[in-house]
Amino acid sequence: MSDCIFCKIAAKEVPANFAYEDDDVIAFSDLAPQAPVHILVIPKKHIESLLAVGEEDKKLLSHIMVDVVPQIAREKHIDEKGFRVVINTGDDGGQTVKHLHVHILGDRSMQWPPG
Repeated sequence: MSDCIFCKIAAKEVPANFAYEDDDVIAFSDLAPQAPVHILVIPKKHIESLLAVGEEDKKLLSHIMVDVVPQIAREKHIDEKGFRVVINTGDDGGQTVKHLHVHILGDRSMQWPPG
C-alpha cells in the first residue's frame, strides 16, 4: 500500500532501526517505546489487521509468532526474565497503524491489567 508507513519501512523507503529481516518479515525498534526493549514485527505483505489474515497468511503469522518473536527475544536478552507480545486490533484495541504488527516488549516488569 503506497500510503502505509509500515509498507514504506518494509520497502526501506523510510529509515528504521532494524532488528530482524527475512524474505517475508521485518522487525524494527518502535519510535515511541513503551519498554526498554520495544520491537515491532511486521509482515512485508500488507495485511490490515489480525482480522484480515487470510488462509494463505496463516503460515506467515505462525512464522512470526513461533520463529521470529522468540529469536528476537533471545537476541535482545529478554527471553530469560520474560516479555510481552501484543497485537492491537482495531481502533478500540489501540491499533494506530492499519498494518498488522506484533509488539515485543521487555526488559521491565509488565503489569496487569495493561491499561
